[in-house]
Amino acid sequence: MWSALPLLERIEAAAAAGFKAVELHWPYDTAAHLVREHCQRHGLQLLSVNTPVGERPKDGGLAGQIDRQAEFKTAFEQTLRWANESGASMIHVLPGSATPGDPAQAKQVFLDNLAWASDLAAAAQITLLLEAINGRDKPGYFYHQQAESMAIIEALQAQHPSATNIKLMFDVYHVGVAEGDVLKKLERYLPHIGHVQIASVPHRREPDEGEIRFEAVFQALVDLGYDGWIGCEYRPRGDAREGLKWVTDMGLVL
Repeated sequence: MWSALPLLERIEAAAAAGFKAVELHWPYDTAAHLVREHCQRHGLQLLSVNTPVGERPKDGGLAGQIDRQAEFKTAFEQTLRWANESGASMIHVLPGSATPGDPAQAKQVFLDNLAWASDLAAAAQITLLLEAINGRDKPGYFYHQQAESMAIIEALQAQHPSATNIKLMFDVYHVGVAEGDVLKKLERYLPHIGHVQIASVPHRREPDEGEIRFEAVFQALVDLGYDGWIGCEYRPRGDAREGLKWVTDMGLVL
C-alpha cells in the first residue's frame, strides 16, 4: 500500500489511516534507525522484513539455492542487522526459485541455512517466517502450498529440535489461488502460523471483492484463537485510504 511514496512517507500514511503496525518488503535503502524513529513517532509497531531476493533475475530468494550458501549468509546477516536496528520482530526468509539439479540436495541446503539462521534470530528474539507463494504469480518457486512449507518446518525441527522460532506466513491470497479450502487450511495450520496476510482472490485487491468471503476468514481466526497480526498485503484499486472503507463495512477496526 502507498507504494508510490518514499518509505518513510508510507509509514506516515499508514499511521494517518489508523494502522497500528506495518510490515516492509526490502527497506534496505533506508537507514534502519530512521525507520525505528518514524515508527516510534507515529505509534506503530514494525513487524517484518524480507531477506534479499538475490542479484540474478530469476532468483526470488537465496535460502534454497544450491552452492550459494555464503551469499545467503551475507544477505541474512544484513537483514538481521537491519531488523535489530529498526525494531522488526520477524524476518521472512525467501528460498527462491527451485534450481535445476537434485531436489533433495536443495531441500537440505534450505534446512541447513534455516538452522544457522534460526540460531542467530533466536538470540535476537526474532521469528523467521516461511511463505508458500502460488505458482500463478511465481511459477517455479521453491514451494507453492502450505503443506510444502510446513514440511520444511517439520524436517528442520526433526534435525534441529531447538529451531522453534520458525513459523508459517499464511497469506490468504496465495492459499486461495494455489489450493483453496482456506478455512480448513487455517484450522489445520493455526498452531504453526506466525503471521497472516490478506488480499482478494483473484486480483489481490481490497478483501471486499472476489471469491473469498473475508468476514468468514476473520471470524474463523477469532474462533480458532489466533492472536497475531493480520497484514493488508493488497494492491489498492485506487486511493489506498479511501479503499479502507471495507474495514468499517465489515464491522472491523484497524
